Amino acid sequence: MYTFSVAPDRRYTLQAEEANRRLDALLEHLRVPQPGWRYYSELLTTALKMFEDGASIADLRIANVAFKEMRYGFKVFAPYRHVPKVTVFGSARTPREHPVSEQAYRFGKRMADAGWMVITGAGSGVMGAAQEGAGRERSFGLNIRLPQEQEANPWIADDPKLISFKYFFTRKLFLVREAHAMAFFPGGFGTWDEAFEALTLAQTGKAALLPLVMVDAPGGEYWEQLSALVREHMAGRGMIAPDDTSLFRVTDDVEEALAEIEAFYRVFHSQRYVGDTLVIRLRRPLAAATLDELGKRFADILEGPAEQRPGPLPAEGDEWPDLPRLLLPFDRSSYGRLRRLVDFVNSAG
Repeated sequence: MYTFSVAPDRRYTLQAEEANRRLDALLEHLRVPQPGWRYYSELLTTALKMFEDGASIADLRIANVAFKEMRYGFKVFAPYRHVPKVTVFGSARTPREHPVSEQAYRFGKRMADAGWMVITGAGSGVMGAAQEGAGRERSFGLNIRLPQEQEANPWIADDPKLISFKYFFTRKLFLVREAHAMAFFPGGFGTWDEAFEALTLAQTGKAALLPLVMVDAPGGEYWEQLSALVREHMAGRGMIAPDDTSLFRVTDDVEEALAEIEAFYRVFHSQRYVGDTLVIRLRRPLAAATLDELGKRFADILEGPAEQRPGPLPAEGDEWPDLPRLLLPFDRSSYGRLRRLVDFVNSAG
């Protein structure tokens, strides 16, 4: 059981035990089921531990607001959990008639037509253009409350799928967590911050692999110059692995961006870990020769042979029961190479 710290003071120990009994009684009264019981118990205990720690009002305010924002975000996204979504990033200051905004509009429309939903930061400029293209029914807006500049664009304003955040870090959680793909259009500090955070999460395995596409205006060099910086100054100086440049794609063509996202999910469906094994769900099984070739090509990042099975592992429960599995003893360090492995799987399919 998750309990309060046991202090030498017997009276304090008895108070902690009584608090735990009352928490258990509350959860039992609310008929909280397993396995959720453990997490609700820990959440309540953590909140009371802040009292035990003598947390300041400022600390409590931050924790309270952040938790409220996460709770509401989970609630809004829950009905759409299995709908594919693409998060679109870009400048709020780009005029609607600008070629970049037109690219964003076309991208949003094409993704919505393909059955996807579009998530943006709810601002104007690139975000508003992408939302206009996708339409209100296919859009989420994650607004950030600022003293100036950021108001929800008219294509998502007053919609139930608009969420307003006080903190950037809670907003970023949902911009990344709910995405099955990300598209970055030219933007300022915020766009670069979000792009490098997405790359960092992918590079370190803190987020599942997904297609990251940098989309420029036709003939533009905005993202190509960033790509050159990454190749020459980061990879070239050994600050990242050469294969880490495989974690993203650069294009100035909306159709190429769409094709990149579509290709990523040609055979690959999703991923999760079961113990030390990376389980990749596949839309169709791989041929025996493909599996053998995969083992040879990517032996440098695998700690044993790759295997295939027709359905889920016992630990997966009823998650995607009809999909075959690719089981990889992945080394959990070479995520750029893992991205190349996914590309190989998709091309073989």
